[in-house]
Amino acid sequence: MTWWPRKPSPQAPHLRAGAQAEALAEQYLRRQGLRTVHRNYRARRGEIDLVMHTGDDLVFVEVRHRRNGNYGGALASVTVSKQKKLISAASEYLVHHKISTQQACRFDVITIEGDLKQAEIHWIPNAFDLGWTGA
Repeated sequence: MTWWPRKPSPQAPHLRAGAQAEALAEQYLRRQGLRTVHRNYRARRGEIDLVMHTGDDLVFVEVRHRRNGNYGGALASVTVSKQKKLISAASEYLVHHKISTQQACRFDVITIEGDLKQAEIHWIPNAFDLGWTGA
């Protein structure tokens, strides 16, 4: 039996929209004075859409896009489970890049509602924290 390599399929529409939303969020944050450090950092337990830097803070950014507000909209999609995955991925990022545990870090969320050409962008700095109790 002969095996023929499959032609690469075009990127799925929802993935294209996600990439466009992340680019929009990055442009927005850069206009606010943040500097891009890394895009789409993939870790074992999740992915960080954007890693940015502002002042002394390293900022892990989750970008959420929803075309409509059904099911609670973009912000509602950042569930506790998603937050845990982001925290885990951020921890891996810090270890992998040998960043000091003293580095100030925060988690921001960018929500993008509606059509990407006329999107409504909301930035929630320090949207959630590590949730650690120090135990």
